[in-house]
Amino acid sequence: MTRSIRPIVLALAVIVGSLSFAHLHDLAAAAGQGGWKAWAYPLSVDLLLVCVLHRLRIDRSVTAWFWFLIALVASLGANIATAGLLDLTSPPAWLRILVAGWPALAFLGSTLLAHSPTPAGDRVPVPPAPAAPAPQPDIEPEPAPVPEPVPATDKPPALPAADRAPEPPAVPVPAALVEHARKVADDHRTRTGAPIDTDTLRARLGVPPHLADAIAAQLA
Repeated sequence: MTRSIRPIVLALAVIVGSLSFAHLHDLAAAAGQGGWKAWAYPLSVDLLLVCVLHRLRIDRSVTAWFWFLIALVASLGANIATAGLLDLTSPPAWLRILVAGWPALAFLGSTLLAHSPTPAGDRVPVPPAPAAPAPQPDIEPEPAPVPEPVPATDKPPALPAADRAPEPPAVPVPAALVEHARKVADDHRTRTGAPIDTDTLRARLGVPPHLADAIAAQLA
């Protein structure tokens, strides 16, 4: 609704509300409700209708629609009754009964509307309260062990057996190969006058270096 239309709607609401209020007052006064009672009847009818309309915005139940029809019939019927269809100078008994019983009916309707449960979709979810932390037992922490001082020495600590470098395994040398190598070494000494070195022995025998080392160790 735009701002330019709101004043017109408010003015219309005031006009028709005043007319309906006057009709309800006249009908209540004609039915024997004089003084302040005649002024309270229009308020009870119009306020009940407002409460029902507000309830219908959040709850379209059968109960809300039932009380909407009751309030609408009461308001519309009272306005039509003042149109000259009834002789308000001597109103009938049934009209007096309806007007006299209306306060109890309006109070019942407003109470039921106020205490009707709100639909689950319109309720605001309430977060659960955080759970209290579990109490911790009063256990004193044990003091950390103080390492004993290690005396300084110039020698590095001996490594355990598992951390030592493994010694190279002994290479098995056949006895025949050792005898042949001895002959080769003797021949080399006879010709050169010097003992044979490992490289020359390896070259003369045609063996790998590790095997030549093992043969040279046995010849020494």
